[in-house]
Amino acid sequence: MPAERTQSPRSTRTYDDTPDTDAAFRRIATLPDGLERSALRQEVVCAWMPMAVRLARRFRHRGETFEDLKQVAQLGLVKAVSRFDPSLGTAFPSFAIPTILGEVKRHFRDELWIVHVPRRVQDLRGRVRAAGNEISSTTGGREPSVPELAAHTGLTKAEVRLGQGALESFTALSMDAMPGHSADTYPLTDTLGVMEPGFDRVVNREALRPLLRALPERERQILYMRFFCEMTQARIGLQLGVSQMHVSRLITRTCTRLHDQVMADPRIRRRAA
Repeated sequence: MPAERTQSPRSTRTYDDTPDTDAAFRRIATLPDGLERSALRQEVVCAWMPMAVRLARRFRHRGETFEDLKQVAQLGLVKAVSRFDPSLGTAFPSFAIPTILGEVKRHFRDELWIVHVPRRVQDLRGRVRAAGNEISSTTGGREPSVPELAAHTGLTKAEVRLGQGALESFTALSMDAMPGHSADTYPLTDTLGVMEPGFDRVVNREALRPLLRALPERERQILYMRFFCEMTQARIGLQLGVSQMHVSRLITRTCTRLHDQVMADPRIRRRAA
């Protein structure tokens, strides 16, 4: 293999993609673990770094930044240099390229999914997507049906639908996105639910029920007439033979005590916080 490829007049090769590091690998194999071996491995990694960058460039249009892709590919290169055994008779590129590509693909598989998807479902996604592209290329861009995809891939219809569902799990829409193209389209935030106030009322009522039962008869009767029968304080006073001011003081005192007792309930305190 030539050390350098022929380039067009416009481009000049600034690095050697296939350095000769056979002697370095043989030397590494004879050295014990230590600073000298680590330094020599680092030199080999630096020599092959352009190849790792070139391999990372293959994936630059798949939604990940090129800088992150380079780091992942370089990590794969470091692993390849550490694991390579020249005594097996394999050329280093034949060992390193699958290692680097595997590291990049693993990065896409494990790190970039917005929703965690099992490996089997990820594989279904890839098969369904590839089959869809193949069928569309022969049908003028028409989107294939589930039965067509199943027949093309040998999968069941259920597996095809599972793979299609996974197609939507790799990326996520912003909550401010406007799905669809009609005039009635609204942002996804408008589809979110809100806290149902009725739930709090139910909890508060159930917390209050035993406290009301424990009140003295007259206080319980006053609260019933005021809040359930909607009687005025003056009318309550006439019916009980006390002043309106006294009724007001009893209602205020009783409600304050009930409030303090309810808020002492740990469930109420957590919800209020």
